[in-house]
Amino acid sequence: MTDVLIAGSGPTGLALACDLALRGISVRVLDQRSGPHRESRGKGLTPESLEVLGRLGTGERIAATGTRGLVLRKYFDGAHVNDTPDTGGGLLIGQWQVEEILRDRLAGLGVRVEYGTRVTGLAQDPAGVTARLADGRSVRAGYAAGCDGGHSTTRELLGIPFEGYTEAKATMVVGDVRAPGLSREYWHQWFTSEGAGIMLCPMPGTDTFQLQASPETDGRGEPLPATLEGFRRIFDRCAGVPGIRLTEATWLSDWRVNVRRAARMREGRVFLAGDAAHVHPIAGGLGMNTGIQDAAALARTLAAVPTGTAGAGALDGYEAERLPAAERLLADTTERHRRVLAAVREPGRGTEAGMR
Repeated sequence: MTDVLIAGSGPTGLALACDLALRGISVRVLDQRSGPHRESRGKGLTPESLEVLGRLGTGERIAATGTRGLVLRKYFDGAHVNDTPDTGGGLLIGQWQVEEILRDRLAGLGVRVEYGTRVTGLAQDPAGVTARLADGRSVRAGYAAGCDGGHSTTRELLGIPFEGYTEAKATMVVGDVRAPGLSREYWHQWFTSEGAGIMLCPMPGTDTFQLQASPETDGRGEPLPATLEGFRRIFDRCAGVPGIRLTEATWLSDWRVNVRRAARMREGRVFLAGDAAHVHPIAGGLGMNTGIQDAAALARTLAAVPTGTAGAGALDGYEAERLPAAERLLADTTERHRRVLAAVREPGRGTEAGMR
C-alpha cells in the first residue's frame, strides 16, 4: 500500500511528493490531464518558496532557469513615464518551468506522474484511503492529498464547502504570446487614463511574453473571451507601438476575482493544499508560493505520523497552521488587488503597488 496518494501535479502536488519521497515515504501522483502543460500561469517565486525548493534539491536549476531584478517599464496614454526595478528578492520563472524541474527531481527519486488518471471516488476506513479511478481501478493509500486546483475534485468528493465569493464578470484576459521586436529587458506595463491597460512580461528561457490585459467588451458592456485577435486590438489601443504585432498565442484564458477558501483542510485521512484549499486575487503573485508553503507544512505533518515520531493528533497540526494562513492570504491579496487597481490610474505606477 502506498503511504500517500497525491491528486494533482502542479507545483503544490509535486513539491509535496518530492518532500515526502526524500523522507523515505512512498507516494503516487495522479493527474487527470493527458500530460504536462507549457503555460506560464504563476510566474514568480518568493524567497520563502526558493528556500523550500532548495531543500528539495532543485535550487540550482530553479535559479539558473529564472531571472532576478526585472525592471518594470511604465507607460501612460502611450508615453513612457518611468522604470521601476523589482527589489523584492524573488525570482521570475514560469509555472510550467517550476513543474518541469520538480517533475524531473521526482523522477530521479523513482516516482513518475500518472497522467490521464482521474479520481472519481474516495472512501476512508481506520487503516487508510481507497480512491476509485475513472477507468474502474482502485488505489489504496494510508493518506491522500488533494492538490488538484481551484476546481478540486478531491474537495468536492469530501463535501467540503468552498466559502467566499466569485465576481460574475471576468476582469482580465491572460495568455502567452510572442511579440517580435519588443525589448525583453522589461516588464512592459501600459495603462490609460480611461482605466484600460495591457502588460507584457518576458518569460525567461523562452521567446514568449505573459500578457495580462483589461478585457474587450461587447455592445452590452459584457467582457469578451480571450483571443489572439482581441489581444492585438487591446495592444494597439493601449500601447500603439509601431511595428510590433502579437503572434502565436499558446495560452488563452479569462480571469475573474475569486476569493474563496475551504471550510476545512482535512477530512480524516485526506488533506487539501494549494488552490484546492484557497483561491484569491493574483496581486502579489502569492498563489503558487502559498501552495508550496502548504506542501512543506503537509510533508512535515505526514512524515511525523507514518514514521511513528508523533501520535495521530499531529494530523491536526497541518490545518491549525495553514487554515489561518489561508485566511490571512485572502485578506492580504484582496487589499493588494485594491491597491493595484488604484495605482494604475496614476502615471508611472503599476503592479509594484501590490508587491508590498
